[in-house]
Amino acid sequence: MDGLVVQQAQAIPALREDLRLSETRAGSDGEPTWVIQDTVLNRFYRIGWLEFEFLVRWGAPAAEICEQIAAQTALRPEPDQVETFGHFLEQHQLLRPSPQALARMQQRDEAGQGWLTWRWWLHHYLFFRIPLLHPQQPLAWLAARLGWLFSPAAGITVVLLSLLGVVMVLHQWDTFATAVVESFSTEGLLSFALALLVAKTLHELAHALVATRLGLRVAHMGVAFVVMWPMLYTDTGESWRLRNARQRLAIASAGILCELALAGLATLGWALCEPGALRNALLYLATTSWILSLALNASPFMRFDGYFILSDLLDFPNLHERASAMARAAIRRTLLGLPEAWPEPFAPQQRRLLVAFALITWLYRLTLFLGIAVTVYLFFFKLLGIFLFGVEITWFIMMPIWRELKYWWAHRASVQTGRRWLFWGLLGVLLLLLALPWRTQVHGFGVARSENQLRVFAPFAARLQSIHPIGQVQAKDTLITLDEPDIASRMRSSEAGLRGYQARLAGLIADAAGLDQQAVTRQRLSVQVEEAQAARSEIARLKLQAPFAGQWQDVNPGWHSGQWLNAREPIGILIDPAHWQIDAYVRQEDVQRLATGRHVRFYPNGQPDPLSGRVIAIASTRAKQLAHPMLASRFNGPIVVTAERDVLIPNPAVFHVLIQLDTAPPALRETRGQLQIDGDRRSLLGEAGTYLLAALLRESGF
Repeated sequence: MDGLVVQQAQAIPALREDLRLSETRAGSDGEPTWVIQDTVLNRFYRIGWLEFEFLVRWGAPAAEICEQIAAQTALRPEPDQVETFGHFLEQHQLLRPSPQALARMQQRDEAGQGWLTWRWWLHHYLFFRIPLLHPQQPLAWLAARLGWLFSPAAGITVVLLSLLGVVMVLHQWDTFATAVVESFSTEGLLSFALALLVAKTLHELAHALVATRLGLRVAHMGVAFVVMWPMLYTDTGESWRLRNARQRLAIASAGILCELALAGLATLGWALCEPGALRNALLYLATTSWILSLALNASPFMRFDGYFILSDLLDFPNLHERASAMARAAIRRTLLGLPEAWPEPFAPQQRRLLVAFALITWLYRLTLFLGIAVTVYLFFFKLLGIFLFGVEITWFIMMPIWRELKYWWAHRASVQTGRRWLFWGLLGVLLLLLALPWRTQVHGFGVARSENQLRVFAPFAARLQSIHPIGQVQAKDTLITLDEPDIASRMRSSEAGLRGYQARLAGLIADAAGLDQQAVTRQRLSVQVEEAQAARSEIARLKLQAPFAGQWQDVNPGWHSGQWLNAREPIGILIDPAHWQIDAYVRQEDVQRLATGRHVRFYPNGQPDPLSGRVIAIASTRAKQLAHPMLASRFNGPIVVTAERDVLIPNPAVFHVLIQLDTAPPALRETRGQLQIDGDRRSLLGEAGTYLLAALLRESGF
């Protein structure tokens, strides 16, 4: 080992000869640090000044090591610290195995730790890697020819082009959003998968190129399987050799920056392209890269790029493990009052930040692992899905909780009596709160509309003569007067013919010889009368009157006398301002908690004060279509819909609930908003048990 003095002693196993020790950048507190490299596994372990002094004198008895360090340095170690460090080295296989260690390994193998056991398969089901490439030579060739990509000019150009693409997409946002929604099909999902493969390949290539440019060796690239989900990976473990934190940060952030650049350029390309296959491909690249970079890779709560970027920015290795240890100690000290020592000496403010980070990480991982468990269950056939679901829940969620509870139980004697009673009291209050039936609110979305409202249309294409101004009208008031020249001309012609036949009929009555023509003339006269009456009826339809008193509104102020109107365009709307109802929609799992007569609070969009009402009707079947497009997700509404032949179908299912408002909305027009409806009292504990039992019964048939 370079620069490392190894002394042989039977008391402590010797270090492996193939290890390498190199000095790295000093820590945030100014303490010098070193890195141990395991050249076989290409793993790196960062150590401090005290551990370095241990290694320099390794091989001597622990007491002698401590005496030498105390005599030659300002450090004052204890023998148990040497033993603890020795356990660390042995655990990570950095020591030459002693006969005792070989015996322990053999005992573990005989006890069932080999590849034929369920533990081996469980571990490799949860995570395993398959190296595919040893890319050092191709990476060196690429790095030599792609150096221009790492120049400031290239970076500024990509940023400016990306900003231009974002601005251009914002100008046609409706088209972009519609294209994204319409891409969720079988063909679209396959295209998204292909775009994901392209983006992740470039992501990993960016990590590898930056590491190569900084003089590091990329040992291998391949595919890692996390709960059977394939993910590309690049081994950049040698970045810990770098003393410059900015260089390590460059390697960690290269993948995210590459995906952001790809997303920005694809966004610009989508905005400039004409509709077609190329534009669709750019859409998939843009959306996939934006989402993966900002929502997944940048997250510091999993061991993705965001975590390593944050660790390098803070110069805080093993952030997750150290923050979790600090949070466990804080919980034990606060909740149980255990005399737990802090794992590391930190200032109170830094300690609180680490605890908060660990709690957020636990919550994030809980949500993520539950989602993975459900996905695994749905992905495989039922029997295997149930088994794998149980594995996910047990290994990732229940096991950490069980280990912590075991620790609490083992140290129960150290818990003070008062703190013990407080703990059980709080637990009892929590169970009581979960068991008591509380009145809960049912959330929904709806549109407030007048109970009596009339959209006024022209009966047929006609010419506008006059229109009532916007405002209050009474029943029978004329709202619109229209004119149709062809009907008026036809009525005048019918009336003229009617007068002619009447005169002719009078002459035939005076003429005794005209009796034979009287019947024919009377028949023609009857036809003319009917035509004249029909024309008068059509003309009467052109005078539109209010069937009830109300508010006349939504009239186009640009209309003028003499303008032609078609029969499909609404002219205005007449509403009754005294009586208002809400067409509300609630989720399928919430509708059984509702009943007629329940109190409702309606929060119109843009209005701070709610309106009161009551439920008057509840649909017994799911809504087959959405009556109000303003609620549909296709039109930026809150309810997700699928469109089939221009029919908006809610998905997932919702139920229609009719609500009578006590007062009218201030705007006196159709208003979208949210609702809170008083539901049945329920116990959260009982409902969870009912839901779990129902799920077990539903999934019990194979």
